[in-house]
Amino acid sequence: MKEIEKITLFYEISNALNAHLNLEKSLYQMLNLLSDYMGMVRGTVSILDPLRNEINIVVAHGLSKSAMQKGKYKPGEGITGKVIQTGKAVSIPKISEEPEFLDRTATRKKKMDQELSFICVPVKKGNKVIGAISVDKPFDETYSLTEGKKFLSVIATMIATHVINLETIHMEKEKLKEENKRLRSELEQKYQFTNIIGNSNKMREVFQMISQVSRSIATVLIRGESGTGKELVANSIHYNSLRAKRPFVKINCAALPSNLIESELFGHEKGAFTGAIKQKMGKFEMADKGTIFLDEVGSIDLDVQVKLLRVLQEKEFERVGGHKTLKTDVRIIAATNKNLEQAVEEETFRGDLYYRLNVFPIFMPPLREHKTDILLLADFFLEKYSMENGKNIKRLSTPAIDMLMSYHWPGNVRELENCIERAVLLCEEGVVHSYHLPPTLQTGTESNTLPARSLEEAVENLEKEMIIDALKNTRGNISTAADLLGTTVRKFSYKANKHDVNYSDYR
Repeated sequence: MKEIEKITLFYEISNALNAHLNLEKSLYQMLNLLSDYMGMVRGTVSILDPLRNEINIVVAHGLSKSAMQKGKYKPGEGITGKVIQTGKAVSIPKISEEPEFLDRTATRKKKMDQELSFICVPVKKGNKVIGAISVDKPFDETYSLTEGKKFLSVIATMIATHVINLETIHMEKEKLKEENKRLRSELEQKYQFTNIIGNSNKMREVFQMISQVSRSIATVLIRGESGTGKELVANSIHYNSLRAKRPFVKINCAALPSNLIESELFGHEKGAFTGAIKQKMGKFEMADKGTIFLDEVGSIDLDVQVKLLRVLQEKEFERVGGHKTLKTDVRIIAATNKNLEQAVEEETFRGDLYYRLNVFPIFMPPLREHKTDILLLADFFLEKYSMENGKNIKRLSTPAIDMLMSYHWPGNVRELENCIERAVLLCEEGVVHSYHLPPTLQTGTESNTLPARSLEEAVENLEKEMIIDALKNTRGNISTAADLLGTTVRKFSYKANKHDVNYSDYR
């Protein structure tokens, strides 16, 4: 074979091996090319099964399926077995004169009138032999078997590289599958309704309603003030529903200008308006077979409300500037902090759309109506932000807890979370004190939650708080508590009696 022909053959074999992710298809194409270029009668690729310690023909040219099944060897058995065992290539000028040639496939006996040469080279992955490639070729005195071995060895290296590449691809795919499963599992656990914090009666009612509606396909309307956790409820409903593995698309209707909301929801065709340089898929198309969450649905304009009503009733819509009717199977979860009943009366919200959305209403209570959950939430946020900021903050002081409990929380859970995050950032101790909390909670002038307090009263309150914390940390040991505060036992006892703090209560 001329050098130019070899280069061409190598190029075509390389293309054939990389054309498929299916190893068997690639090897069959490779053997067909070898047959054309080398004039071989038969060709096989054998692979070593390390578990069974057995060599099997996986692909072959010029052999029937039944013949391939017969071609089984043990390492060291026959020529192919020895090549795989030793890792050294073998060439046999005349098969008929080689006693070790087993001919397990029983194909060479049929053509004894034609003398054949045999070349077999190992396929190696690193230093490990994983198989062999062999060729039967009509005997030709002028053909160099040494050159034939070198040629096949190059092909064997290409096969090994392809096998390694495929293994890498399959490993990466498996990793991606596992990562996908892990992330889905994390999402499902994260958004279990049992993970929503609260054990008050009002929150238990919310949990019960989420549990009842999750497995259905009913439209849900989540009502409540801003910051009460409406989006968290929407997440819980979706990830505990039968559509949990389908898309979950969120859109904040209040965050989009009125002239863009229709395009965002339903998509648009190219040239539908200035700036529409290409076709765009809308959120309802993205959420097909899944769930769409329409946050602040009460802010949608009346003309868009008509199209939204059509989607709810007919399950169909058109893109902006389009004429083709698109079908969609989407579950709708909507949320609003507006009084929709009043909006219907004022004719700023369509009554028919309101009744279509209000199939299964869930009301999220404001934080001031379930104050028993404040401490649970505060502890959760304290642990969360302590970990995020690498701090070892164990608890909230008693006065800080009292301050949290007495505040009316107009911003609800979101405001509480922000307060705790700020306190963690300011705190350099193991305890969050009242002075770490925002001024609106401390002064009481804006919140109307705390009585007016003089400087002397504030100092006394701080003294009492520090004495109580010291006694808690020392389990009522006055000497150790006094050392913690850098004072004498006499002064500590005097201050404790002054503030009516009994050390025995902390033992």
